[in-house]
Amino acid sequence: MNAIRHLPVGQSDGWYVWRGGQIPHDDDEFFSPVHVEHAKDHFPELLPYLALPPGFGVILAPGYEDVWQDQALLDP
Repeated sequence: MNAIRHLPVGQSDGWYVWRGGQIPHDDDEFFSPVHVEHAKDHFPELLPYLALPPGFGVILAPGYEDVWQDQALLDP
C-alpha cells in the first residue's frame, strides 16, 4: 500500500492512497474519494498513519514499513 499526503484542498484531507506500483498518470479516474469514516473498511493498516501531517508518505507491505517526509508534497 502506498499513501502520500498533500496539503488539504476543499473537503479533501490531502491523502492519496493506492495499492500497487506507480500511479498511472494517464488515468484521471484512478483515485476515488473515500470518507475517513470508511478508512477502516478500505485500508485498516493505514489508520495509525492518518494523523501524519501533509508532506509525509507511507509504504506498507507484509513485514515492511517505510515512512518519510517529502517537502515537494507541500508544493501547490
